[in-house]
Amino acid sequence: MPNNDSKMIEHLRRTFPHIHFEESDDFYWSPSKQIVYYGSLTSDEDAAILLHETAHALLGHSTFSSDVALLKHENDAWQHAKLELAPLFGILLEENLIQDHLDSYRDWLHARSICPRCSETGLQTKTSTYQCINCQCSWMVNDARRCQLRRYVLR
Repeated sequence: MPNNDSKMIEHLRRTFPHIHFEESDDFYWSPSKQIVYYGSLTSDEDAAILLHETAHALLGHSTFSSDVALLKHENDAWQHAKLELAPLFGILLEENLIQDHLDSYRDWLHARSICPRCSETGLQTKTSTYQCINCQCSWMVNDARRCQLRRYVLR
């Protein structure tokens, strides 16, 4: 972890002047605003997450059309942060930390795919729509990356 958070932010701003960094309550990349938002940098994990969000910006990640595409974006951003960005800051990104963060996405994506009628795993048919292969139920899910997951039965 850098000696203080402002040094890391200034280093990022100098290294990547085309990316805008803005303080926030949370860490995330906003492709629509082209801003990396960052929270308090009080731990090595916070620094790792900031590099991960910066990697999203550098890789040009914006929208995704499927759960698999989202997971690929997340994995690609973690790998870029680990292999390309972390060495610039003298930070070691542990594989366990990366896998813990990827697991949170895997768990979220699995929860989205659970049929609200029979609790079997369904298949994604569109960006936010799923179909159960067991009972033929169709449902839609909300984005829920920053709020509680909701599933709405369509038929």
